[in-house]
Amino acid sequence: MVSQYAEVRPQIASAAWAGHPASELWTGLTEIGLAARERKPAPPATLKLISDAARKAPLDAEPFVVRGVQAQVSGDRRLAIASFKAAALRDGRSIPARYFLAEQYLRSGDAANGLNEIALLARMIPNGVDNLGPYIAAYAKDPKTRPQLMALFRTNPGIELAALSALSADPSNADLVLQLATPSSKTPEWSGRLIETLVNAGEFEKARTIWANLSHVAITPRDLVFDAGFQRTDVPPPFNWAMTSSAIGLAERQPGGRLHVLFYGQDDGVLARQLLILKPGHYRLAMRVAGDLAHARALSWTLTCVGASSSIISVELANAAPTADFNVPTNCPGQRLELAARTADLPQQVDVTISGFSLTGGAVR
Repeated sequence: MVSQYAEVRPQIASAAWAGHPASELWTGLTEIGLAARERKPAPPATLKLISDAARKAPLDAEPFVVRGVQAQVSGDRRLAIASFKAAALRDGRSIPARYFLAEQYLRSGDAANGLNEIALLARMIPNGVDNLGPYIAAYAKDPKTRPQLMALFRTNPGIELAALSALSADPSNADLVLQLATPSSKTPEWSGRLIETLVNAGEFEKARTIWANLSHVAITPRDLVFDAGFQRTDVPPPFNWAMTSSAIGLAERQPGGRLHVLFYGQDDGVLARQLLILKPGHYRLAMRVAGDLAHARALSWTLTCVGASSSIISVELANAAPTADFNVPTNCPGQRLELAARTADLPQQVDVTISGFSLTGGAVR
């Protein structure tokens, strides 16, 4: 009866054998939980019950967890660490023991042992790496724990990804993220979130510089559009092309510097886009278009200031060599260049190929 009910219905276990350590332990833990819910201290009789259980079952971890929490609340950090260590010694997979022990280590400045406990927890908890990412990120801002944290990242890439992804949600953490990151020849998975965060904060220049460095590409002031020849599939958006393959249609790179576009004609949407940072000045957009020009006015290149509702230009692909001259205003630090598709009254599929794509011009001197 005790084995069956102690953890789930301790009142039944107590009725069967009140003095059994499992009955005492789980009755006591239930009473502590009820007291905590009402924001009251645990009754002395309850703590006495758990102490009795600890004497009868000295290999159980839970009484030591309770003792550690008591010591933590009373400010006795030394006793708290000793209690949680005793709990972990008795049950190496005790999540409460590991969690509280990590917290006490980190609070006391013992970053090495604290982060070691975090690494253990990450393997024990379902989705532990993702769940502990924000918790670990909080310690990344402390210069005292940074060397130990970087050492942990080098041995546990999953924890590094979770922590840096959490830090990347704040644009003020950009430099810290770059400092903590393990050097890699590949674009790191957290980079997309960091760049998006900087773009949303209006820090377009910094976002593009970080994007270029992490993507291992060289950019010059002449590169008004990245990959105008539609060849670089190895570099991620947003400062490279983001291509669509969906119910709207298909945009795909083709050999020879061409972009093949197939619009199904059923839904409006964007088939290709890139984020630009053109300086205020005069520019010209030009290209060549081949294919179904009779219906190609359903497709158009638009340039819009980030955050604006109306576009600077809208160039329909209705002839073989569409061009557009335009000016970028001074209050437009970032622009979205998009190939937009618009349905007609009578839905019509459109199939075209774009080549010779160029954007020329420059800032006002």
